[in-house]
Formats: sequence, structure tokens, C-alpha cells
Amino acid sequence: MAAKWEKLLILCKTYPSPSGKYAETSCVAAINEQKQFVRLYPIPFRLIRKQDQFKKWQWARIQINKAKKDHRPESHTVNVDAISCDPEAISTKNNWKDRRAAIEGACQFTSFDDLEEFRAKHNTSLAFLKPRRIIELLIIPVQNPNWTDLELNKLLRRKDQSDLFDSGDETEIKLLRKLPYDFYYRYICDVNGEEKEYKHKIVDWEVGALYWNCVQKHKEHWEKPFRDQMVTFMSSRDLIFFMGNMHQYQWQWLIISLIYPPKDLPIPTTGDLFGSF
Repeated sequence: MAAKWEKLLILCKTYPSPSGKYAETSCVAAINEQKQFVRLYPIPFRLIRKQDQFKKWQWARIQINKAKKDHRPESHTVNVDAISCDPEAISTKNNWKDRRAAIEGACQFTSFDDLEEFRAKHNTSLAFLKPRRIIELLIIPVQNPNWTDLELNKLLRRKDQSDLFDSGDETEIKLLRKLPYDFYYRYICDVNGEEKEYKHKIVDWEVGALYWNCVQKHKEHWEKPFRDQMVTFMSSRDLIFFMGNMHQYQWQWLIISLIYPPKDLPIPTTGDLFGSF
């Protein structure tokens, strides 16, 4: 199938992982003007030219191809040399009016069971899920907090990716830091009038950036401000999980991004700890 240009609203970038071909890659998820979800993979995001590095809630024109090895309908590959971004991300003014309008009408569920049933019937691999409430945030140390030799060798291959860089950009890119923890939400959905509990891993780059920002600002006391943002603040918002499933195990889902418009009344913020990503 021939490449096509698509105007996409970026809603997710997952935390990067080592890649044998691209040094490091992220999975990007977006929505088009027809309110259809699109997955873009692989994206060596930190290695592409600065002017092509789109932000969350930013519209971008991107040249895409249907993925050949990934048969999920939303999955596409990207020509990283063919990206044109709008100047600014969509504003949060007026109670997120423009952001709400941009995603209104997209596939959304209030029960994870309904989402999974829909996937089984329609091969859906991206969707919004609106939980009833968060129970807790689990912070679990990873088995190995350091990159393995194989992973490190992959990451160092960025020196061979010179065609992706503007002149001088390569020296500015720091080695990707491995997150020493996995993060999970335990949460409740309403299922047939009763509450049911679920647990899913969070792989959002924004959450990884929040962790590093908290460590930088609060050192060994990072956990409280991290939990304040991830539980207290998020529970005060009209929280939506952006869910994506795994290519090889499509019944397994991840929280790939958090969408958190305010509720009807303005909610005090705990501060901009997420930062840009």
C-alpha cells in the first residue's frame, strides 16, 4: 500500500526502549480528524530532528504506511523525514474546551471488560477507558535497574544514526536512562452495576519524565510528590486511560497515556512536575 499523508493529533509517546535497528524507539499513538486511532511505530523520537519532535496535544502532518508485520488495523510505520508540526499544542483554556472537542466521539469505554470484548470481536488495539476511580498506585522495583550489555550496545548505536540528526544535535542527546521501577494502577470500573477491580502497567513517557523530575527536585524523597501527582491530582481530574494492547499478546493491555481534563469546577494543581516530553 502506498504511503499517505495523515493529519494526526499526538496523544501518547511511550517511554523509549533499546532497539537493535534504531538505538532506541518509542510507540506513538494519535487520533486523526475522523476520530480514528493511529499507532506509529517504531519512532526513534529523541534521535529525529528537533523541528520534527512533536508534543502531546500537537497536530502533525505525517507520512505513514500500513505496518507490514503488525496486522492490528491501527498500526503504521512512519517516514521520519516527512513530518510537519503545528506551531503549538492545543490549548487548555476554557476548561480544556478545544482538547475535549478534539477527542470527543473517539472509541471510549467505562468498563475494561467491554473494551476487551470489543477487541476480541473487532481486533481493536487502541481505545479510551474511563475508570470510576483509582484504588492505588503500585511502584515495583525492576529486576535489573541497569541496562544489560546487550541493551547498552543497542543504545550506543545512535552514533550510527547520523542521517536522522541535524548538524550538531547528536552531541546533545544523553544516554537513555532506564526507569528503576514499574508503575501500575489498581482501579475500579463499573461492570453491570457492580464495581470490579483491575490492574494495568503504565508505560507513558510523561510518567517516566515525572519520575525523573521528582528525583531531581526531591532526591530520596521523590515518592511522595510522585504519588501526589499520580494519585491525588489524577483522582481530582476527569481521568481517562489511553489503552493499547501488546502486539504478540493482544489480550494484554497497557496504559499508554493519561488524559486528565479538569472536572466541571477548576481543580488546584500540584504543580507542573510532568515537564515536556
